[in-house]
Amino acid sequence: MADRIGAGLATLPGVRAVVLGGSLVGPMVDPGSDVDLYVYADKPPPVAGRRLIAAGGRDVEIDNRFWETGDEWEDDASGLAIDVMYRESAWVEGELDRVLDEHRAAVGYSTAIWANVQAGIPLIDPSGWYGDLRRRASVPYPEPLRQAIVAKNLPLLRAARSAYRAQIVKAIARDDLVSVNHRVAALLASVFDILFALNRQPHPGEKRQVAMVEATCPVRPAGFGGDVLAVLGATSGGGSDLLRAIDRLITGMESLVADEAVSMDPDSGSRARQTVPAGPRDGDDA
Repeated sequence: MADRIGAGLATLPGVRAVVLGGSLVGPMVDPGSDVDLYVYADKPPPVAGRRLIAAGGRDVEIDNRFWETGDEWEDDASGLAIDVMYRESAWVEGELDRVLDEHRAAVGYSTAIWANVQAGIPLIDPSGWYGDLRRRASVPYPEPLRQAIVAKNLPLLRAARSAYRAQIVKAIARDDLVSVNHRVAALLASVFDILFALNRQPHPGEKRQVAMVEATCPVRPAGFGGDVLAVLGATSGGGSDLLRAIDRLITGMESLVADEAVSMDPDSGSRARQTVPAGPRDGDDA
């Protein structure tokens, strides 16, 4: 089915490659996994042709722009959800430049697009462009990037004046549970960004992060999964229980960074770019 849809997408004007990605190419596929297809072109192909490819599907949604430009539908024969995402080829090349050449960190999810490119399986790649991109992505984790991610994200947990813990304390004081939830999510995004970097693992995306850490990250605080669950369990109530759980999680991360002797000088690697701590669409498990 993916090959059939990919062949149709490849007929659209300007398409350079069609790639299978997401959970189906990762280690933790489940019956609810979508069929994620990434279409690389200089610009998104015209909507009319895309609509024809989705014809015959159920619950068709064309040209949604909530996250990446995309089309979604349910395959009539299999019942599987199809999620097609259109990416500009220059943009993804720039994302690899950012992490592999410039070693610039983000606030959470720094290397998720890199991981997405590594894992993607090309269905259509007539010029070999995506194969070249994957070869470029198949390099050892740059140490300056590792340092830059830690240097950018670790102070945001507790040490900086505008750290997430301080923001959560203020949100609790004003009884603002929506803000508490928002800042806890941001804190966890930075925690996982640090942890994947320490283990020299490109970030696999926002799904099943605790399970991915346990499967791929031997360098982690003792009891890490339980500490994350304790934070999540206390979030809805706010108050001292949440702060104690956050402090335990952060202390474990700070101790781990100290044990790994990672430089906390932001200039020891390369300059880091400020971004919003919101993950890509799960590489979508980007």
